[in-house]
Amino acid sequence: MNVLPTIAFKKGAVELIDQTLLPAEYKVLRITKVEALCEAIKSLRIRGAPALGIAGAYGLLLAVEEKWRRFDAYYFDEDTATLDGFPSVVTLEAVRDHLGRAGETLRATRPTAVNLGWAIDRMTKVCRREWVSAADMLRALHGEARAIHTEDLEMCRAIGRHGAALLADGDNVVTHCNTGGLATSGYGTALGVVFAAVESGKKIHVFADETRPLLQGARLNAWECVERGIPVSVLCDGAAASLMGEKKIACAIVGADRIATNGDTANKIGTLALALAAKRFGVPFYVAAPTSTIDPAIPDGSAIPIEHRAEDEVTSFRGVVSAPEGALAYNPAFDVTPHDLIAAFITEKGVVRPPFGL
Repeated sequence: MNVLPTIAFKKGAVELIDQTLLPAEYKVLRITKVEALCEAIKSLRIRGAPALGIAGAYGLLLAVEEKWRRFDAYYFDEDTATLDGFPSVVTLEAVRDHLGRAGETLRATRPTAVNLGWAIDRMTKVCRREWVSAADMLRALHGEARAIHTEDLEMCRAIGRHGAALLADGDNVVTHCNTGGLATSGYGTALGVVFAAVESGKKIHVFADETRPLLQGARLNAWECVERGIPVSVLCDGAAASLMGEKKIACAIVGADRIATNGDTANKIGTLALALAAKRFGVPFYVAAPTSTIDPAIPDGSAIPIEHRAEDEVTSFRGVVSAPEGALAYNPAFDVTPHDLIAAFITEKGVVRPPFGL
């Protein structure tokens, strides 16, 4: 199944699909400054925990390009790093300091999604090794960023293979938010399970929660299904419970932005309500995510930081006001689903069932 070009590093710049414009417009942005990449992350032009990890890694390459690139030349492309022209007067410590500041700026853009910080930490470890020159270190950083990107695609395909075994031909699956190629390196986590099942010859129908307030399910998950020829029905978030009550759903599969070691899972707001409904009606509730989304420093969900976003995301949509002037809004971007509501985690290493202890 086709891989979406969610994000790439080409000729000294980050290229990504502007997800805020979908499904009305497909546009690829070319980003040449770290500040612009941070804006793209904050404004959800790129989103999804795995995709943010890749963006964080590429962001450090971008920091080098922005500060030290000369004229029309560039240092990094998709598969090559040409550092012969990197200024010899620039010290290792100067590069490390610059990348450290850039990394912390990028890390602060989305506090809940753990993959962003995880990828920056991987890049930072490369910086801390002993190097003969800054150019040698930067070549290694390029290789690490590329590895983070390619590893995610491999992990997503493995998640899909393991999860596909849980689906039967003819199943109806309910999803929440966007968990396909747009949220990852191009294939997907929860929606990747559906893709893999379809690739194996099974017929699957997706019921995509619209996912208020920014409609990532209606705009993005449904768009990815339509693009791949997979039957999809969009439903209001509040309709999922009644659909389960009518025994029309075989399982729910969602992604994750951060997973505590006990299995408590932070995901897009509304996931908890979907999990509670699934528990009430005996519908298996699965979380599909790479093991990089597990945060070993977080023992349970109470310690997961929850990002709160602007009120106008709730009181209006794309400039159309939907609440009276003066009304306040509560707008957490994520909620935490307790581990006892989760039937299993689908990871690149296999299906993990309770008791978790991840």
